[in-house]
Amino acid sequence: MEDYGLSGKVALVAGGGSRDEGIGNGRAAAVLMARSGAKVAVMDQHLDAAQKTVEMIEGEGNTAAAFTCDATDERDCKALIDSVMQTYGRLDCLDNNIGIGSRNSVVDEPLDTYRKVMQVNVETMFLLSKFAIPAMISSGDGGSIVNISSISALRPRGLTTYTTSKGAVIALTQAMAIDHGPDSIRVNCVAPGPVYTPMVYTRGMSEEARAARGQASILGVEGTGWDIGQAVRFLLSDQARYITGQVIVVDGGVTLRSPERDSAG
Repeated sequence: MEDYGLSGKVALVAGGGSRDEGIGNGRAAAVLMARSGAKVAVMDQHLDAAQKTVEMIEGEGNTAAAFTCDATDERDCKALIDSVMQTYGRLDCLDNNIGIGSRNSVVDEPLDTYRKVMQVNVETMFLLSKFAIPAMISSGDGGSIVNISSISALRPRGLTTYTTSKGAVIALTQAMAIDHGPDSIRVNCVAPGPVYTPMVYTRGMSEEARAARGQASILGVEGTGWDIGQAVRFLLSDQARYITGQVIVVDGGVTLRSPERDSAG
């Protein structure tokens, strides 16, 4: 077991399922947290996807339970946190990993789509944190939250609604860090680059497009969900005890190059 100071802690991974056997950012974070001794509450809109992650964790001899929730619904979010507390008796970590995309401009984006992206990408983090933070405080040892943004927020390349939502995630992260630092709760953000996850490849991607994404990195390789999961685990762990309000970019150096609309995620 890798010692991250997570043994005995309880971590909620929102968006912890994935398609089929694939490894998305949330599933990777959940598995890695469990490998470090945390008890993991895996939440996904689709219970079967969450259960698959739990099976992976339990298959390695670690502890997890599956939960489902409509994270756009305030009552559902409260009920989820209540269920996690009833199951494990405490909550120490939250990985806010729920999100959807959009590629349109202001002119082309339907208002309903804009509102949906903002709701799913920002409001879900607001709602889950709203109920998770009091639970962390009541657990007695503070806590840690990681919100997932995107390099699109730092280096816009169009994708206006998506970019706006991911910029809001960074602002939310920093404001929460200020508000809840006195409660011994750290809040940080991970901004992934072009990582190869089920959300990407199930939309259809040619080998040429995949190779181009890899070459967008100055390292010449593509990222995976495991790379994002590693960053999340670090920020949630005691190893990051003096880090809060920060944005950790995990992109292989993509943001060091000029933006190209279709080269990065």
